Amino acid sequence: MSSVPAVPLSDATSLKADYKVAKAKLLERFKLATNVESLMGALARTTDESLRAAWKTCDMPPSLALLAVGGYGRGELAPHSDIDILVLLPDQPVAHLETRIERFISLAWDLGLELGSSVRSVSQCLEEAANDVTVRTSLLEARRITGSTTLFEDFAQHYRAALDPRAFFQAKVLEMRQRHAKFQDTPYALEPNIKESPGGLRDLQLILWVTQAAGFGSSWQELEARGLVTEREARELERNEGFLKALRARLHVTAGRRQDILVFDLQTAVAESFGYKPTATKRASEQLMRRYYWAAKAVTQLATILIQNIEAQLFPNTSGITRVLSDRFVEKQGMLEIARDDVFEREPNAILEAFLLYEQTPGVKGLSARTLRAIYNARDLMDQHWRRDPENRRLFMDILKEPAGITHALRLMNQTSVLGRYLLNFRRIVGQMQHDLYHVYTVDQHILMVLRNLRRFAVAEHAPFLPRTRHGQRRWRTGGVAGSASSDHEPGGAEAGHERPRGHQAVCGTGWQRAAPERALPADRRGHSRHQPEGLEHVERQAP
Repeated sequence: MSSVPAVPLSDATSLKADYKVAKAKLLERFKLATNVESLMGALARTTDESLRAAWKTCDMPPSLALLAVGGYGRGELAPHSDIDILVLLPDQPVAHLETRIERFISLAWDLGLELGSSVRSVSQCLEEAANDVTVRTSLLEARRITGSTTLFEDFAQHYRAALDPRAFFQAKVLEMRQRHAKFQDTPYALEPNIKESPGGLRDLQLILWVTQAAGFGSSWQELEARGLVTEREARELERNEGFLKALRARLHVTAGRRQDILVFDLQTAVAESFGYKPTATKRASEQLMRRYYWAAKAVTQLATILIQNIEAQLFPNTSGITRVLSDRFVEKQGMLEIARDDVFEREPNAILEAFLLYEQTPGVKGLSARTLRAIYNARDLMDQHWRRDPENRRLFMDILKEPAGITHALRLMNQTSVLGRYLLNFRRIVGQMQHDLYHVYTVDQHILMVLRNLRRFAVAEHAPFLPRTRHGQRRWRTGGVAGSASSDHEPGGAEAGHERPRGHQAVCGTGWQRAAPERALPADRRGHSRHQPEGLEHVERQAP
């Protein structure tokens, strides 16, 4: 048995020094750059060169190939991301292979490369991809770094032939829903995961994965050319993706390691790296986080539109009209859709009517991509005149008076930016956070959760919400509002015409009852944060 020569110590030391110096220079540039995509590409190329040198130094057999997979396969590397590689083997056995591969991977680690490595033959890759959507996704963006071109092309041909775009789309959408559920289906956590949270980078990557698998394109410009997104949407997607990538890169550099969760301890330093300065009303971290929440919100809106459009192209036979609801709206496979593209431009009142119909129509589970796109492009119509229109005020009150679906409607209105454009005071607190450990979500999300909980007090399936307990001559009534009380011999209580305690505020199916006036509070305690938001004029100009 012939032995594999050891790697000369001088060569390994030289390779390590070269990579260390090159990476350190790039990390310094990451600290100042706003557009980090070119730097991520440069870091990937620098890593390619080091791996090629290590491959050559270890005298790897010419019949093997070294592939970059995952994000590294896209030609992008965040400062401290794992470097995912695949050593691709021919199906025929190669002598002394195990020892050679171990030596190569060991040398790569010695160089300072944080590898995520796998070793598979072409047939093993295909088998793993068929059984595991994560492997299938990773291999989708595989590219050759060095080694056998013939072996790589053989792998790519067989992989493409085995890839089912429809099954891949369904698997990735299911994976996305499960991932979103893990993060409570909200991008508004105060310590978000820049990569995995709803509205994060993973949602954008997922879209490009499924479009690439379907042959629709692998960039926003290609999707625009195919008609899946408009020019404005492609521009917004690219802008927000650039911000999220820059934020993740700055987070890595600030932490000095791979770090995708924007924890409180790092928020101020990352904010200052973007140039944010504390003001009399806002900390630097709060300014940065608001910028993040607006970006995540825009990504969520646009991703919803894109996923529905991709689904319609992949499954054209399931996208027909189910029923006509009015002259302005139809139902299309459980989604509310506008009857024509210019409905909102011709009749701006239809914007709020869409959410009222969403509440009122059994079987409708959301807004279609066509409707969402029209709302997204109708933002300029939702101005001061639109807010003061009596018909819009009536429609908004009707939304609040519906017996069911209010919480879902308000959440959807917030997700599409309609709620903040109708209520400018609410718009001021969208994405507003307070940098402390006592809050879990942004102010707008906390308010919607409070409204949901108040609403539940009047819903039978959420009663009893407190155990029945006696206190003197009174006891808590189940199914009422916290703090409401009735005598034991008064089964109807206030609901049956009896007077409620002074100052009590109740929620019922027809809206709010006015509470007694509150005692005056000091200026810093009158229902708002000590950090005052910007004026209405400034907020109204901000996107989305």
